[in-house]
Amino acid sequence: MSELQRSPFRDAEQALSSRIADLIDQLSLPEKIALLHQHQAPVPRLGLDGFRTGTEALHGVAWLGAATVFPQAVGLAHTWDPELVRRVGAAVGDEVRAFHHKDPGGVGLNVWAPVVNPLRDPRWGRNEEGYAEDPWLTGLIGAAYARGLRGDHPFYLRTAPTLKHFLAYNNETRRALTSSNLPPRVLHEYELPAFRTPLADGAAVAVMASYNLINGRPTHVSPLINDVLRGFTGDDIMVVGDAAAVSNLARDQRYLEDHVAGFAAALRAGVDCMTEDGADGAPTRGFLTEALARGLIDESHVDAAVRHILSVRFRLGEFDPPERNPFAVVTEDAINCTAHQELAREAARASVVLLKNECLPLTGDLRVAVIGPLADAVHEDWYSGGLPYRVTPYRAIAARSALGTVFAEGVDRVALRTPAGWVEAPDSPDGGPLRGDAATPGHFDVLDYGHQVIALRAVANGRVAAVFEPGGPLVNDQPGPNGWEVHETFATSDAGGGRIRLRHVQTGRWVALGADGLLHASAGTPADAVPLTVELITDGRRAAADAAAGADVAVVVLGNHPLVNGRETEDRPGLDLPASAQALLAAVHEANPRTVLVLTSSYPYSITWAAAHLPAVLWSAHGGQEYGAALADVLYGADAAGHPVDAAGRLTQTWYRSDAELPDLLDYDIIATDATYLYYRGTPLFPFGHGLSYTRFAYRDLRVSTASAGPDDTVEVSVEVTNTGTRPGQDVVQLYTRQQRSRVKQPLRALRGFARVRLAPGESTRVTIPLPVADLAFWDVTRSRPVIEAARHTVAVGRSSTDLVLTTTLAVRGEHIPDRDPARPLPAVDNDDYDGVLPADHDTLVSTRPDAWAAFEGVDFHTDITGVRVRGAGPGTVTLRLDDPAGPVIATAELPAAPAPVEVTVRVDGAHGVRDLFLVYGAAGVTVSDVVFDAAGGGHGG
Repeated sequence: MSELQRSPFRDAEQALSSRIADLIDQLSLPEKIALLHQHQAPVPRLGLDGFRTGTEALHGVAWLGAATVFPQAVGLAHTWDPELVRRVGAAVGDEVRAFHHKDPGGVGLNVWAPVVNPLRDPRWGRNEEGYAEDPWLTGLIGAAYARGLRGDHPFYLRTAPTLKHFLAYNNETRRALTSSNLPPRVLHEYELPAFRTPLADGAAVAVMASYNLINGRPTHVSPLINDVLRGFTGDDIMVVGDAAAVSNLARDQRYLEDHVAGFAAALRAGVDCMTEDGADGAPTRGFLTEALARGLIDESHVDAAVRHILSVRFRLGEFDPPERNPFAVVTEDAINCTAHQELAREAARASVVLLKNECLPLTGDLRVAVIGPLADAVHEDWYSGGLPYRVTPYRAIAARSALGTVFAEGVDRVALRTPAGWVEAPDSPDGGPLRGDAATPGHFDVLDYGHQVIALRAVANGRVAAVFEPGGPLVNDQPGPNGWEVHETFATSDAGGGRIRLRHVQTGRWVALGADGLLHASAGTPADAVPLTVELITDGRRAAADAAAGADVAVVVLGNHPLVNGRETEDRPGLDLPASAQALLAAVHEANPRTVLVLTSSYPYSITWAAAHLPAVLWSAHGGQEYGAALADVLYGADAAGHPVDAAGRLTQTWYRSDAELPDLLDYDIIATDATYLYYRGTPLFPFGHGLSYTRFAYRDLRVSTASAGPDDTVEVSVEVTNTGTRPGQDVVQLYTRQQRSRVKQPLRALRGFARVRLAPGESTRVTIPLPVADLAFWDVTRSRPVIEAARHTVAVGRSSTDLVLTTTLAVRGEHIPDRDPARPLPAVDNDDYDGVLPADHDTLVSTRPDAWAAFEGVDFHTDITGVRVRGAGPGTVTLRLDDPAGPVIATAELPAAPAPVEVTVRVDGAHGVRDLFLVYGAAGVTVSDVVFDAAGGGHGG
């Protein structure tokens, strides 16, 4: 045995903490600093190999070539089946191991998945990466996927799952510069729980910090990392930075004066591993070494980060004999194996949601028209694997249709003419530059993504035109939009006289005709762009309508391209279908009233017309390689072997009738804005939890195991469910509660549990769902802690958040929240209501306009209050009023301009009894940290 093999850190029988401590003791300070980067340097003298974080594995192994592609993450969540999601995670984890087996140095075992940001707003560009708008369901599904990725061994990890993105990250618009406003209740009740569950469960072992700021402070220096996140588990958590996000502290955000200060602050805040400068760790090492020299950090900060990183590396089996690690035996045979293909189809099938139904499943001998731009397509998204094959809806339906199938893509085919001639594309497989002076016209299919964004597919070779640099030519050599930077889309604008201009979206340059006769994206202004006359060759809508008219049923497949008009770096412009898609749908329906709409998309749409006029509507996320086969199974109500298939998916997001029903995308206070199904007071198009079955289910005899329960109790809620239809089917029995009376605004309904049942016709079963009373707690802003109030709760079961068919009442023995005590400091952020203020850095509340206010309800001025100390910064006044924002004045504080809160003491007159207190701001930009009242005789809060 070599000396290295005898080192205690190599002894697998020793405790993990002892092994880590031994290795840290043997590492020099420069060697330890070299571990604090995504690409960790090897340490040959100790036998340590290099290590890298960050293999993407959101719904398949991404960016490494062909791998099994499962439905998008949001689609997996719509299965409402944590065990199925766990199995998908395990399959993806095995494929990560397989790629690592092929390339140990290039493919790391730390995976950056799952995404557990609750889907607060369906306009978020990365909606498809998350799971649900409900934080409890997000945490449950996220834990299931992470559990599959990590495996079930008590020590060794299949892979090391990383939760993304901590915290309150739901917008791409200026994502590194916007601050998410999180009042305490939103923070503790909505944003944190989805992270708590996978960490407390031991399913995830790492977390990625997010690009945004929270309450004015960048997340990469947020105290929430060390003070809250790491408290969710007793295990070490490795925290990684997002790409270039630590550099943003001194660059884009200008929060700190230079990179040395920024990297030091991130390390102190709990970011262990910096994702900076690609594979080059030298800048990170240099900044941290200089930070040590300046005294901004010390070796204990480095050691803490190294401990968190090594805890993951040890559990991945890096330092142990492979025979001890059950996951070390996985080989590349696992990639896209038959079992994973079957699982991909099962997951895609389970994720399809039947939104409306008057004509499905398809039965009998039918001629089917399959129509739409997504009917013969299966798209990848940015975080999917490379598709090893594609089963499209059209191909799958064609294999099942007894009387034949007709296909119509439904897109217009056009010819384009410049003042110099026709636009023509080369017909070679590799394409070439597009000419604008040809004597004969080329034909192009217009792929219309909505919001004036299109792509042009040359009929000559079936490839899409792209531009790869400003001033570059248009070249028809791409399969479609793809890559981190999408080079294949153009924005159209009116040039007058029936002509259009094209602006290349990625470069921002307008398309012009060069002296060489080629089309280039070279013009800086519309005036310099070449006007294009559009001549219609084939009317896509008419061709689709003709196809539909000759069929027994038309299946129209519409939706989005995952890389256009909503993706990482780009939020959605709105909820509507593209106008061209809506017109296509209406034309097909007019030609054949038996039209079924299949929406294949990364997010919900506002489809009020379709919901009112069509006999059937289904939704699915982009479903991966087996999507078409899975969709056909659902449409026909049976798989290819004739086994019954039910529509099993249920919505995890509210489908709104219009984006006018949504608050500002950048307003994260779901309580104040009545956002998500928890607080939304309108009538949704389709509610959270909705999804139809091909059979019918009846509920009866709702019971609770006790009529009264305390904080430590778990109540068993049970109901009898019967399949009253003629087909076997699946139902998701959903449990919701609502607190009937409370000191604070409570959710209108909140999901507390669910159970999936599979029943034959006429079969009944009693479903039991546990309800821990602790889950009914909310954040008490008067005492800055969770509280369970003494109250009665409505307990309801049903088919969705608005279809609650049985209810009962549970009395909860909890606390009565006392009035606020003015002898204690009143932090401004712990207000009960507000207008015109936002949480800001240094735990302050800043005004956005004059007359902004924050309210503190039920302050018991039980002693003789003579003064108040206001901590904040101006310049401007803060007036203390009673009862309402225009009520009696008891004090006014003039706050000076200052870089941080300062204390100003003023006299108080007229504060008696239990009153509501209002802090009213005299100007915009005034901040308040807290107020402390002084009583006669010098008493005051501490």
